[in-house]
Amino acid sequence: MTDAVRRDEERGRRAYIGSFTSAGGRGVLAATVDGPTGALTVTGASDAVADPSFLAMDPGGDVLYAVGETEEGVVAAFDVTGPAPRPLGAPAPVGGAHPTHLALAHGHALTANYGSGSVSSLPLGPGGAPHPPVEVLRHHGSGPHPERQAGPHAHQVVPAPGGTWVLSVDLGTDSVRVSALDPATGALNAHGETALRPGSGPRHLALHPAGGHAYVLAELAPTLTVCRWEPGTGALTTVGEPVVLPTGTAAASYPSGIVAAPDGRFLWAAVRGDDTLVVLALDESREEPRIVTTVPCGGHWPRDLALDPAGRRLYVANERSGDVTWFDIDPATGVPTPAGSLEAPAASCVVFA
Repeated sequence: MTDAVRRDEERGRRAYIGSFTSAGGRGVLAATVDGPTGALTVTGASDAVADPSFLAMDPGGDVLYAVGETEEGVVAAFDVTGPAPRPLGAPAPVGGAHPTHLALAHGHALTANYGSGSVSSLPLGPGGAPHPPVEVLRHHGSGPHPERQAGPHAHQVVPAPGGTWVLSVDLGTDSVRVSALDPATGALNAHGETALRPGSGPRHLALHPAGGHAYVLAELAPTLTVCRWEPGTGALTTVGEPVVLPTGTAAASYPSGIVAAPDGRFLWAAVRGDDTLVVLALDESREEPRIVTTVPCGGHWPRDLALDPAGRRLYVANERSGDVTWFDIDPATGVPTPAGSLEAPAASCVVFA
């Protein structure tokens, strides 16, 4: 038993679930996590913000942030020291439409605004409450898909560890942009753009824990673009595009989320439509992911997936079946085994404190 696992079992953990209130969800749910089994038990919820589709936890574990994925997009902060999330002041506008993702970096909340194709930087006050954006960096461009790529659609924003680089994945322009975040002001300065295959529709990426590589999951084509990442220069270079589904998959499939194992040996991807979790093993080069197997996600339309902090369980937010399922991971093979589920209407994501 590792030290991380032992700490989890001794003190327990808390998890938070985002859900679409417009589709019957309860908003932001708080839950306890049973250490030995991983089971979730809801302790409270808040519907103070409409459609909190993605969440991010402050490193201190006392403040939770949510985007409101609406036309007038917002970021909201919640005090989570009690059993139910408590709003910290009024939500702040992001200056963009339908934000789908957020992350925290250098005292700022960063949002990917899908509807308007932009990334926003919002300063956080001393108590954690967000303020209106100091920067809205707009993307430009389009792709060949007639309905989904008429313009830019930023879907994810990821701060690279150990520095000030920020990577934003744009489904509409088939590209990943790299920007530099000024820690003092929150300004975002465009640095570079890496083009991916036209029409692939990149949605989310995962950085390898050792650095040096990024794995970009496409939504409009079932592929995974492998990239080399140079943290010193902020250069992102494509090196390959393996498929992320086994040959012969029949259902129309739309990959959604991807995570990397803490030890860097495996990747897991969620696929909607096919409703599976794909297990990929990485070789020593980290540039040739190999499909190990696929397993049913335990629900319908897995919008996102997350690893628990100890890296031994996967949690999947199944949007259309309205539940969160969790899986024990075989440390030798990376294969997940179903371990439980929790009813959570219109679930969109899971994060941990």
